[in-house]
Order: sequence, then C-alpha cells, then structure tokens
Amino acid sequence: MRFDGRTAIVTGAANGIGRAICVGLAREGAAVWGCDVLGPELEETRRAVEAAASPPAGTAVPARAAPARAAIPARAAVVDVRDADAVAAFVTRAEAETGRVDVLVNTAGGVAGQVNKPVEAVSDAEWRVIFAINLDGAFHFTRAAAPAMKRAGRGAIVNISSGAGRSYSLTGIQAYASAKAGLIGFTRQTARELGAHGIRVNCVAPGFVRSNPASERQWQAMGEAGQQRLVDSIALRRIGTPEDIARAVLFFCGDDSGYVTGQTISVDGGMWMLG
Repeated sequence: MRFDGRTAIVTGAANGIGRAICVGLAREGAAVWGCDVLGPELEETRRAVEAAASPPAGTAVPARAAPARAAIPARAAVVDVRDADAVAAFVTRAEAETGRVDVLVNTAGGVAGQVNKPVEAVSDAEWRVIFAINLDGAFHFTRAAAPAMKRAGRGAIVNISSGAGRSYSLTGIQAYASAKAGLIGFTRQTARELGAHGIRVNCVAPGFVRSNPASERQWQAMGEAGQQRLVDSIALRRIGTPEDIARAVLFFCGDDSGYVTGQTISVDGGMWMLG
C-alpha cells in the first residue's frame, strides 16, 4: 500500500484520528498536506509526519520510478473548513506545488464544545455551526479537490463520519448525529457522480475513540462505571485507537480498494452489534 509520488490532503489534522491518518500516509510515501484550526497542535503533526516520512538510518530504500513532481514530505496550514475561499486557496497551493491532488481525507468535525440539551433548547446557531464543521467543510474540500482529480482521471476521497451517523450519538447532540448521517449521504451521492472520472468516494464511521481533548473529557465524564459499560458494549471489549481508524482510511485511499466506492465501513470493534 505505497503512495509514493502522490499528494494527500487531510483536514482535521491537528490531533487524534487526523494525525494518525497523516502519519500513516507519510509512512507509505505520500506528500501530506494537513490543515486544522489548531496551529500549535498542527505543527506537532507536521513534525510527526516528517519523522514518519524519513526512513531510519541504515534502512535501504528501494528504487522507484520518479514521480511526476518531487514529493514534499509535509505541509501544514491553519485553515477553517467553513471558509470556502481559504479551502480553495489551500487546495490550489497543494496542486501548484506538487502537481497533483490524489487523496482527500475529510476528517475535520466535532461538537464545537456543545453538550447535550433537549431539542427544544437548541438554538439555530448551535445547530448550524455543527453542520458547518462536519458537513459543509467536507463539501468545500470535495468541491475544491474534484477538478484536480478529474484532470488526473483518478482520485480517492474518504469522509470521516461516525457511529452516530449510523445509529445515534453517545453525546446526545442532535446536530452531530444528523450532520454525520448527512456525510454518509454525501459520500454516496459524490461517489455516483465522480465515479465516471475515476474518483472513488468512501466513508469510515468510527466508534468511540479517545482521540482528542473533547473525547477525553467525554471519557472522564463517564466515570469508572460508565467507562466499563461502554467497553462491555463493544464486541472486541476495547476502546478503539486513532491508528485503528487510520488503517481503514489507508485502505480506502489505496489501490487495494480500486473497485470500491460509495461505501461506509464501521470501525467500532462491533459496538453497534451489542449496543
């Protein structure tokens, strides 16, 4: 599963799942362009990507055909996925510097600091900001990256939904479950549209993963008894890791899934089998 000479754009790259995806792609040879709104954490990702892209001292690197443009191991920029102009500029820069855009992973998402409240107490602004981050952002990046992929006649887009989009949200936040379900529909629709251009679009729906400060706060708020109930509800009896999610994403990005599009795979340890 090598990505030598390919350019991969990853949103939500500052920590957790996004960082693990960036590192996995870099380890397999991709030039990784990561973005997020969290600048310091994004810089940590950039360093991790560069370390992953550099083979250990004394490692023999096999000779390969030269890519169309020299790969740049890592680029990172603060980009708000809600800002369509900033998104377009970032994608344009990636293509200009590397000559291509092969992979797009829409990881950016979250609950925007919100907590569970009755549906009648949710404001329009609270509803819309979650949709803007989780669904609009994927639309902005897909729209910006599609022309480059069409010119190349190939590409892979992976959207990160959630188990909440296939069932319900453990947070109880209505907009989050709705936006993540919308992302699954967006995956199917764009897969249908872009398939004729050799572009595959798939989706990964993670279960609960302790991957960032928000999920860590959620985990701690459960208490020991709640944590144990959650683990007991998972067939494999463990909480997932960012690397578990990244491995599924890399499969969808690579040539081994060359005849797979429009699909959503749950990476949750069998959580919904027992929940």
